[in-house]
Parts: sequence; structure tokens; C-alpha cells
Amino acid sequence: MVIRSRVVAVLPPARRRTLLLTLLCFAVSLAIGLQKWSAVQLGGFDLGIFDQGVRGYAHFGLPTSALKSFHHEFPPGFSLLGDHFSPVLALLAPLYWLWDDPRSLILGQALLFAAGVPLIRRIAARSFAAADARTTRRATDLAGLVYGLGWPLLIAARGGFHEVAFAVPLTLLMLERGQARRYATAAVAAVLLCCTKEDLGLMVGAFGLVLILRARRSHDRRGLAYGLGLLLGGPLAAVAAIRWLIPAMGGQPGYYWNYGELGPDAGSAAAHVLGDPLLLVQAAFGAPLKPLLLLWLVGTTLALPLRSATVLCAAPLIAERILSDNPNHWSIARHYDAFLWPILLTAALEALGRLYADERTRRTSRRLGVAVAGLALAAAVPLGLVGLFTPSQWQPKAGEAALVRAAAQIPDGASVEADNQAAPRLTARTDVVLVDGTPRGREYVLTRSDKRSFPFATDREQAARIDLLLAHGYRQIWAEDGVVLLHRTGTEPVPGVHVPGPDSVPVQDVVPSDVGHNLFRG
Repeated sequence: MVIRSRVVAVLPPARRRTLLLTLLCFAVSLAIGLQKWSAVQLGGFDLGIFDQGVRGYAHFGLPTSALKSFHHEFPPGFSLLGDHFSPVLALLAPLYWLWDDPRSLILGQALLFAAGVPLIRRIAARSFAAADARTTRRATDLAGLVYGLGWPLLIAARGGFHEVAFAVPLTLLMLERGQARRYATAAVAAVLLCCTKEDLGLMVGAFGLVLILRARRSHDRRGLAYGLGLLLGGPLAAVAAIRWLIPAMGGQPGYYWNYGELGPDAGSAAAHVLGDPLLLVQAAFGAPLKPLLLLWLVGTTLALPLRSATVLCAAPLIAERILSDNPNHWSIARHYDAFLWPILLTAALEALGRLYADERTRRTSRRLGVAVAGLALAAAVPLGLVGLFTPSQWQPKAGEAALVRAAAQIPDGASVEADNQAAPRLTARTDVVLVDGTPRGREYVLTRSDKRSFPFATDREQAARIDLLLAHGYRQIWAEDGVVLLHRTGTEPVPGVHVPGPDSVPVQDVVPSDVGHNLFRG
């Protein structure tokens, strides 16, 4: 500890502050994720799914996930590359060689988020290049703090893990290298973004447009060439992933088409919009939460990103959400805002830097900068920071604690149907799928009888499932606090048992009726 302190002390002041802010971002993101794990609030959807997938990579195989494929009825041969095209997740496999545990993903996500701190500080320093040294120092320090403790990253950390872990630092790298006119590295980051999630190719294309606009003003031929390449290559990569790569991995091209108000597929939607552009307005403002989402994104940044061309990169991602008819996309209680965070913060810093460079708006720039930082940090307090210092939020409730105790009684290598919250405790040592609306005939079934769990609509459905299984070859071997563990001891067929086969047609979950009415609830 003394040696580490001495190492920090001998670093130049700027690097010392970068290191401290990076460690702060890492510590907070990691603590939030581990808190949710400790309180048994992370489920098979999505932590367990990614755990199974990355474990597949760690064993030099495909990223298969029984939790995902069984519940959504994907045919055999399906891998997570058929869900979202995210081969970049293979880079996390070495973590499993060191620690074969779902919490490796929580650790990995915290490291990736923290990697963005030096990048956002560089962006801030370049944006305030015309300012005096003191102002630049304050701007870079504040940018690092706001980035690391901003509400989008805190909310993403609460979810355990998602592809957004890679999207955040890679987007910052692309923007920062583009700002520095290091276009080759920016292009590499753009390629990796296309390998992070298929729709990020649209964001890469928008970044190409940004480069073109800037290159035309500065007569930068290299910037223009790279911009044209990204403008064309990003959307082409997205189309290729959706139409060919995802189906090749067992997925369906239109599985995530959530734009029924516009048309049944992309082609018909484009034709309908061209014929009646008002359809876009109707889809974008057809639910009260959609304009509230826009107001939140604009209001918490005081509309500063709108003063920078960089905000164009956010347009495809925002359009995906507000045009969607899936209510899960409309709130800020999920990880989706973290995709936008690097873009919005970079655009805000660029706008503030230009305002500061103009003596007439210098005082305004200072006030706006402080206001944006205050809003971002104030929003973070109720959305994650306070909970870290509340001991009760580190402890599971009685039912969740019972799930953990029940899971510990299941032997290694067993085939299991498990409650969503218990599934991540079993992925490392059992063949586990989700307890859902279809019996799977597995050796063990771990579920609840008195509290609704995803994906059931009511707890009565879960109680009925228990009764069905007890009447057809299962016996109860453990029960506590509403949690029931069943073991199959007979050979009597269970009515309705089904295992996805070659002719299975993938299905999506029905969104609960209480989703889509509150901006702060998922």
C-alpha cells in the first residue's frame, strides 16, 4: 500500500488526477455491480446469458446460452452471435481463465467503463485548448468526474453486464481519435464498434458524416476520405450483420424489429415513411414517455450537445428508441443511455470549449459547465450512489436469500430449470435454463410459489407449475420463504414438456402492462 502511494505521488499532477479519477470510476461501477450481486438482484436475463456465452468463448467454442435459446425457442445451433452480433465479447474470455465466475463480467465492465476516463479527459483538454492552463485543468477534472459518476454508467452498472461495456470506451476512442485527426485508430475503433452490436454500424456511419462536415471546413482530405469510408461502411456492416451474419448463427433477421407502427419490416417501413412522413412523428410521440425521454436527455445536458456536430452520432440510437413500440426502450432505468453518454458528453464539452474561446460567452460557458456537472451528478445520487452507503441494500431479502440456499443444494452437472434470480448462481456448474411458461423436464426445478418472477405474469402461474410437476414425477426436497426446490424422481411425462428443435420459431417476451409508464422504472 505504501509502495502504491509512492508511485502515485511521483506521477505528474495531470496523470495523478487521471489515475485517481479512473480508479474512482472503476470502484463505483464495480461496487454497484457487486452490490446487486450480493442482494441477488441480477438475473439470468441478462447476466446469466452473457456468462454462459463468454464461458463458451473461454473454452474455445461458440457463445451458446441455454438460458436464451430455450426461453426464446431458438433452434439448436443458435449462439449469442445470432442474437446480437457481438464477437468483441470474446475479448473477455481471459477473465474466465483467471476466475470462472459470473462476477468476472461485472469486473470486466467496470474496467471497460474506467478505460473511458483518460479518453474523456483528452477530449476535454482538446476542447479547451484555447483556455488558460487553470481552466483547462478544471475542465478535464470535471469531465472525468462527470463521466465516471454520470447516471448512465451507474444505471448500466446496476444491470450487471451488457455489450454497452465495450461500446462506451470504444465510442470515446473513436471520437477522441477523430478529434485528434488520428483517423486510422478512429477507424479501428469504428470496426470494433460494428463488432460490439449490429446497430452501432449506424452510429459509425453518422460519425463518418461528422468527419465529412469537419473535413470540408478545414480542407482535410484524409478526414474526408475516412469520413466517406465510415459513412458507407458503418451502415453496410449493420446490414450485413442483420441480414447474413446473425441468421448464420441461428438468429432471425427481423427478430428485433420493434417498429410495427411503421411497417412489418425495414423495407415496407421506409416505403410507408416516404409516402407519409407524419408516420415518424406519430411513432416518435405516440406514448407520453417518448417525449419525456427526449426532454430528459436534452435537459440534463442543458441542450449543449445540440451545438456540436458530434451529436449527430446519437441520432440513430435515439431514433431506435423513440420510434420503437417496445416500452422497455423508453425509460432511463436500463443500460440504453450508456450508449449515448460518450456522445452527449463529448458534444457538450466541444460546445463549452467553443463558448469559452469566445470572450463574449466565456462567463456563460463557465456557468453552463458547472450546471451540467451539477445536473449529471445530482441525477446520479438517487440512481445509484446513495445505495452504496446503505447497508440494507447489500443484503438480499428473505426470498432471494432462500434462492441462493436452494441453489447450493443442486449438485454439479445437474440439468436445472431455475428462477431468473437464481440462474446466475448456477451457470458455472450446471446445465441451467429458465423456469418459464413451458416445462422442460429437467432433473431439478427451482422456483417460487408466492412472488412473481420473470417471465411469469402472476405468481399463481408459478404455483400452478409446482402443482403440475408434483403430480407428474417430481417431489419437493426443499422449501423456505416461498422458494421451492423440486427433484424429478419418476418417469411420468409432464404435460406440455417441450424442448426447442430444428423447426422452432423464436418468440419474444410479452412486455408487462406496467412497463412504459414511468421514466425511472424498467
